[in-house]
Amino acid sequence: MKVVILCGGLGTRLREETEYRPKPMVPVGGRPILWHIMKLYARHGHRDFVLCLGYKGEVIKDYFRNYLWNTSDVTLTLGRNPRIRYHNTHEEEDWTVTLLETGQETMTGGRLRRALAHVPDERFLFTYGDGLTDSDINASIRFHESHGAVATVTAVRPSGRFGELAMDGQTITAFTEKPDQENAYISGGFMVLDRRIREYLGEDDGCVFEKGPMERLVQEGQLKAYRHEGFWQCMDTYREQQMLDRMWQTGKAPWKTW
Repeated sequence: MKVVILCGGLGTRLREETEYRPKPMVPVGGRPILWHIMKLYARHGHRDFVLCLGYKGEVIKDYFRNYLWNTSDVTLTLGRNPRIRYHNTHEEEDWTVTLLETGQETMTGGRLRRALAHVPDERFLFTYGDGLTDSDINASIRFHESHGAVATVTAVRPSGRFGELAMDGQTITAFTEKPDQENAYISGGFMVLDRRIREYLGEDDGCVFEKGPMERLVQEGQLKAYRHEGFWQCMDTYREQQMLDRMWQTGKAPWKTW
């Protein structure tokens, strides 16, 4: 199943790092957080990625173009016909990565709309390039297939500064972008979407997926919640980046299921 990942935002609250690179390329344990997200999906059998680039997208392009060079021991034969021999193998050799320029100023809904040109299937996976989880991706797919709605979002329980989800059973009845209370379920990304989502995105690159489209999905009863009670953490600030890095370095990274 195709995996669409948003990688184009400015990451202004992590300016210590994102002044020089896009947020998905900020390292956790010496690897970009984007790599960790992709490893999670690959662990569940989903290795065909569409990365929606924007701010400093060339950094992500360079990373994947030089992936073998950056992750392998190499022998160089110099001269008029130089050769490179890579000595390592890696688990990412069966990944397919589409690097899609979606525009620096394009909003999340606009990026998703542009990505659909590279998603021929009726159903696909969709998330953000700054969050980690140990959620069971395939269980969320099975849940999505069981209810027949357009969209499923993974609902998680961190501190209450994100988009709160009010739910009636499995159906989301309200979406509040900035909730006041703590311990509410929030949208953790890691979504499953049908191609019918195209009907909700319009033609404007300024479309913010978390506003108009999600609000309309809620109004029509087309947004369901796959509840995940385990680990989830976004990387919005330098403190959160340091916390995730310590988890990895100390061998206490719950998202490392591969």
